[in-house]
Order: sequence, then structure tokens, then C-alpha cells
Amino acid sequence: MTRLTFVALGALLSVTLALPRNVPAELAFAHKKRYEAPAAVDRAQAVIDVFRTSWDGYFQFAFPHDELHPVTNTFSDSRNAWGASAVDALTTALVMSQKDIVNQIIDYIPTIDYTKTSTEVSLFETTIRYLGGMISGYDFLTGPLADLADNKANVEALLKQSQNLANTLSYAFDTPSGVPYNGLTLSTRGVDGGPNGLATVGTLVLEWVRLADLSGNSTYASLVEKAESYLLAPSPASSEPWPGLVGMDIDPVTGAFLDARGGWVGGADSFYEYLIKMYVYDPERYSLYRDRWILAADSTIAHLTSHPVPRPDLTFVAAYNGRNLSLNSQHLACFDGGNFILGGQVLGEQKYIDYGLELVNGCHETYISTATKIGPEIFSWDPARVPSDQQALYNTSGFYVTNSDYNLRPEVIESYYYAYRATSDPKYQDWAWDAIVAINATTRVGSGYSNINNVNVEGGGGFGDFQESFWFAEVLKYAYLIQAPEAEWQVGKEGKNAWVFNTEAHPFKVKGA
Repeated sequence: MTRLTFVALGALLSVTLALPRNVPAELAFAHKKRYEAPAAVDRAQAVIDVFRTSWDGYFQFAFPHDELHPVTNTFSDSRNAWGASAVDALTTALVMSQKDIVNQIIDYIPTIDYTKTSTEVSLFETTIRYLGGMISGYDFLTGPLADLADNKANVEALLKQSQNLANTLSYAFDTPSGVPYNGLTLSTRGVDGGPNGLATVGTLVLEWVRLADLSGNSTYASLVEKAESYLLAPSPASSEPWPGLVGMDIDPVTGAFLDARGGWVGGADSFYEYLIKMYVYDPERYSLYRDRWILAADSTIAHLTSHPVPRPDLTFVAAYNGRNLSLNSQHLACFDGGNFILGGQVLGEQKYIDYGLELVNGCHETYISTATKIGPEIFSWDPARVPSDQQALYNTSGFYVTNSDYNLRPEVIESYYYAYRATSDPKYQDWAWDAIVAINATTRVGSGYSNINNVNVEGGGGFGDFQESFWFAEVLKYAYLIQAPEAEWQVGKEGKNAWVFNTEAHPFKVKGA
């Protein structure tokens, strides 16, 4: 290992539990010069070390609660007090072969009572985090990573608890249309009674179908497929301003769309993501989902593609309301490059891969242009609305910041991962390493990692004191896998996949694999 490797790893991993690590790592971006990155095997180990630091803080100060507050060494229960960070961390611990952590988690999961919570339950969030994490863990521990479980009864409990949870949630679908309500009060079997959203309806199908296939209970699949049918054949016609691109609010009583606004942004995003992923999961059953993804992808390229005036070399995807475009996007939307790349690989269509790589490059620009080298929560490139104090940023980088938070989000690194898997170009490994070095330098504090207030201020502008469960599930998994050796669960380089990742980055074994 070279001295530069040692120094770079030291910059990444020089952490203390008492004091924040919130100054830029010395080799990462000093004077905007590139540095000699460590070899991939060392970078992968560095990410494992970040994962273990995060887990140790959570386990000491927050387990079995949902989230760690790393600044104050306290905890919160924003996901129903079922241990969201533990369940979300399971599959990352598995792919990293962290056997001790795997067994801490699977010893705990059988003790969760999914019928009881004092807070409202999100059908969507509970599905992608808890149900997704347990199903994926079951796939791994009954398959290629079975040796990591000390107690085989705990493995079977993952499937049993998945059924218990789905059974508890299933009354959400008891509506006149079959489109579920999202907000549930379990103690009274109550529902929030309002409209549901495109993403919160359209991001259930992969998890519930996989559970149906594993358990042999087809009802789980029938519930979500009926709900999804309204999204695949939207009404009224005005809710689909371009083929495949639809509105965001849906009436659970009628199944009708209530608007025509949307994009690849939060609230809509993972509906489009799951269209192609369902086809990956089972191409025979879900060819219609593929066709709808192709419609949405083609319409996006034709109608939503936008190039900033000062940086026409960059490509962003605009949001829309009807056929009126809004030149805004989000960190959440930066998964779109990876999704286009996956679709292009699976379908053998280079145009989607090329477009996805353009989107990845645009999101990369939002990282390398800020003071922290981390991208903002929301950004814009509307030339008529540039704030005077961001004119220089806009002129140079083609965007300006409209929400400066960073909430430990994964989407940019996620898209780097898909770009690397498709191209084998090591620059995407370097970009992911740059990102994790910057994130470590700015968000490391106290007993873990925290959201920050301003990515465009040196040091991040203060901490929000909240370590998200998807920090374990997504950020650290993608940052690891892009540097890790080949494995059957890695995204296929030739469009052939034995596993498919849910939106929380929990890999499921594809049907028939």
C-alpha cells in the first residue's frame, strides 16, 4: 500500500467519537486537484470501516430504536419504533460479510411486534425498508450467504416476520378501487383518508410480489398488482400529458389521477424505477411494465430533456405540470441516470445507456461544484430565477441551489454504480470515492453521521443530528459495491441479472434465477 493510500484512508477514517470530523479531507479536494485514489480493494474496506463506525454508534446509543442522533447520542422512532436502522442495515452487513452485525440484527428481528406502534404507519416506507430488508435478507441467507447466519431459525423468522408485517398492512388495500391508502393507524385499522401518491402506490409491487413467490401466497401479489393496474392505464387521459408520464395524486376511491404534474422527482420517482425492475424480476409476467417504462423513457428524452444555458454540455430532466416545464430537480431524482442505464442494458438499447450516462454527468456536476463537494437537496437551472449571490455558480456549473440540505442521500452514488457496471470505466469508481470522502469529511460527527444544513458552505453549515436508516441500506451499500469484487448479486454487466435491487437497495433474487 502506498503512502498516499494510507493518507487517503486516514483522511477518510480518522474519526473520533467525541469530536466532529467536519473539515475537508486534506487530499480529497485541496485546490481542486485530483489525488491518487487507493486501490479498489482498499476503498471497499474503507467503506466497511465507515459502516462499522456508523453501526457501533447506533448500536451503543440507539438500538433497537429507529435512528441514531449522533450529535447528542440519543435516538428517535420516526419509523414506528421497530428498529428501522437495524433492519435496513442487514443486507449491507451481508454483502460486506460482517457476520457479527448480521447476527445481531437477525437475533433482533424475530422479537419485533409489527402489530403495535403508537405512530402512523407509512405503507410505502414500511414496505421498502422493513419488508424489503427482511425479504432480501431471507434471499441471501437461504442462498449464497447462508454461512453468515449462526441460528437458522432466525433465517426462517425473516420470512415469517415478512408475512406478519404484510398481513398487518394489507387492510390498506381495502378500498373501492384497490388503490391503497398510505397512512395507517394500526390500533384502530384506520387510514388517513386522503389521496395517495404515484410513488407510494407504485413502489410496492416488487416487495409484495417477491413475498408472494417466496411464501406461495398469491394474495400478496394480487393486492399490489390491482393497485398498479390503475397506474399502468391512467385515467383521465389528461393525467398523462405525454405517453408514459403521469400525474402524482391518485384517489383511492376511484383509482383516478387528480393532476398531471410530475417528473422523475420525489413523490413520483420510484414508480418509474419499478417498471423496468419488475421486468428484470420476471420478464414473462411483467412485459407490460417494460412497455410502460419504454413509453416514459422515450417521452422523457423527447420532452423533459433540458440543458442549462451556460452549460449546454450538461443534461438535466425537468419536472412538469401538464405540458409546462419547471427547470428544477432534486438529489432524489439523481437515481434517474442509473435507471436509464439499467433499462438500456436489459433491453439492449444503447440510446438509454447513453442518455443515462449524460444524466449521471449532470448530477456529478452538482457534487463537484459545491464548497463541500456534496450535491444539494434541490437545485434549479432556470435563467430567469438565478439568485444574485449564486450567479457565479450558475455561470460556471449550470445550476444554482434552492435547498442546500444534504440528508445522507444515496442517489448520486447509486447512479455512479450503475454507470460503472455498464461501462467498467474506473472514473465512476473514482467519483464514488470522491463522494464518500467528501461525505465523511463533512457529515461525520459524534457517534455517527448526520444530515447537514448547507452543502455550499465550508464544513456544511451545521448538523441536523439525524442519521437516516437509508445511510446503512443505500449510501454505504452502493459506495461499497462499486469498489467490491464480482459477486452474483452485483448488477449484471451484460444486462443479465440474477438479482434486482428495490428502491432501498435491498437485492432480491429474480424469479427463476
